[in-house]
Amino acid sequence: HQNEVDVIITTYGTLRSDIKHFLEIDFDYVVLDESQAIKNPSSKVAKAACLLKAKNRLCLSGTPLQNNTFDIFAQMNFLNPGMLGSMEFFKQEFAVPIDKFGEKEQKEHLRKLLYPFILRRTKEQVAQDLPEKQEMILFCEMADEQRKIYDAYRNDYRDRIMGVVEDQGIQKSQLTILQGLMKLRQICDSPAIMREQDGEKYPNVSVKLEELGREITENISNHKALIFSQFLGMLALIREKMKELGVDYEYFDGSTTAADREKAIKRFQEEDSCRVFLISLKAGGVGLNLTAADYVYIVDPWWNPAVEQQAIDRTHRIGQTKNIFAYRMICTDTV
Repeated sequence: HQNEVDVIITTYGTLRSDIKHFLEIDFDYVVLDESQAIKNPSSKVAKAACLLKAKNRLCLSGTPLQNNTFDIFAQMNFLNPGMLGSMEFFKQEFAVPIDKFGEKEQKEHLRKLLYPFILRRTKEQVAQDLPEKQEMILFCEMADEQRKIYDAYRNDYRDRIMGVVEDQGIQKSQLTILQGLMKLRQICDSPAIMREQDGEKYPNVSVKLEELGREITENISNHKALIFSQFLGMLALIREKMKELGVDYEYFDGSTTAADREKAIKRFQEEDSCRVFLISLKAGGVGLNLTAADYVYIVDPWWNPAVEQQAIDRTHRIGQTKNIFAYRMICTDTV
């Protein structure tokens, strides 16, 4: 049907699996929306995109860089093949010096190379009538039982990490350090979401659950709120809390089907009674428009501020008329 059709709209998954068919077409334009989807140059989808035959290429993205400088390589390689050299060259010349050693000269050099090919529009330029966004930290004070579990784990991990660092050096200890931090973050949410150890179950003692309950029932009156957590176990506990308080909510995580996702979004946006939307941080990052909400709670702040920002911006977008209040929930006196 090549001559009857002007535009083909497809998904990255289809592009990857049907690349043979796409290669038969000479496109005038190929536009990659949410182009960070091809940021891993070794992935099949990035390789498929680069094989397409096109006179003109465009990448559209609100998140061109998420983890490090290397994220931009595949996107630029799709746009201007070879401009940044090979993967290895780019790594040695730019990614390592900039990300590891913060070398200003290389950063400036890369900026100058890319500058002519980037048209950047900030939200303030495009939507000048967007209401204000206020970001705050909601400090939570753990009660004795939760604090006891936290301190015991912290001391245990500190000793364990010191031991591993002494034996193997800091480079080899990263996994232990990350495991320790992950556990401590889970305890700050609720010890109940940790895996059982030696058959021991941990109690659901959680200051964050109490605070969330109070916020939703007492502080935000009939406003709507998005609640993000990285841990599915914590989202399950929040669901229980909402049921207990009689608060109507919607929910989705990475395993929710596209149809159910649409249904949930529609109900949250349109029904006044549905006041809370629980979303896993990873599933809620891209392509969501939830302007019915004007309060956002990030239950367990993530190490990557770009991911948090994306979550908050699900509601701070064109079409929003209310001021946005975003809260990061942090337990006092914790790592």
